[in-house]
Amino acid sequence: MSARTARTRLLAATTVALAALALTACDNGKGVRDEGPSAASRSSSQPTGSTTAGGTKAKPAGETGGSTAAPKSTATPGTTTTGTGGGSGSSGKNGSGTTATRNPACNGANSKTTATEVSRPLNHLLLTVTNTGAKNCDLTGYPIARFGEAQSVPPVAESTHPQAVVTLAPGESGYAGVLLSAADGSGGNGYTAKTLVVGFAKGSSATPALPAKGVYVDDKLTVTYWQQSLDDALAY
Repeated sequence: MSARTARTRLLAATTVALAALALTACDNGKGVRDEGPSAASRSSSQPTGSTTAGGTKAKPAGETGGSTAAPKSTATPGTTTTGTGGGSGSSGKNGSGTTATRNPACNGANSKTTATEVSRPLNHLLLTVTNTGAKNCDLTGYPIARFGEAQSVPPVAESTHPQAVVTLAPGESGYAGVLLSAADGSGGNGYTAKTLVVGFAKGSSATPALPAKGVYVDDKLTVTYWQQSLDDALAY
């Protein structure tokens, strides 16, 4: 055998031995395999929240249940909080159509009421209230007039509402006009009344005398608001 042939066989044997060693390393589990993402990388890809027993996912610290509690209100429902500015005013109408005031109300106890038939306008009666007390009084609203045995009182003409409260100093007078009946005779259910009771917004009523023959009224009967001047009372 020549030296060249011997070297060739030795090289082939060496190659086979190396291949066998490589196969043995793979079979005994010590070879390097691709295990996929490492534990550290898998951990970093998970959400920051954790899962509690029962499958409910816990919220990260500082996170609420999805709603924010509204701040409590200290205001009473239906009311409006106002500032603490200076004195209170005396404006605004109350439920009976009168205006809130500071002075005592004029009524049958501190005033005198008279009823006078006037020639112009036709079919009108003038009511006059004079303050007989020692202090100012406020004549608010309109006369609640009951003629004779009537079961109801006449309505008020809203267009006659005064711009300011009618205040009467001692001895001063306020006025209201009464349309007794339609001037053209178009009213119905007419009758002659011989008595009159006048009620006020507050306090006792008055019973002014009517003319001896009485006054004729029908369903057009209407009163005005109390006025500061006689002319305003008879303008309706």
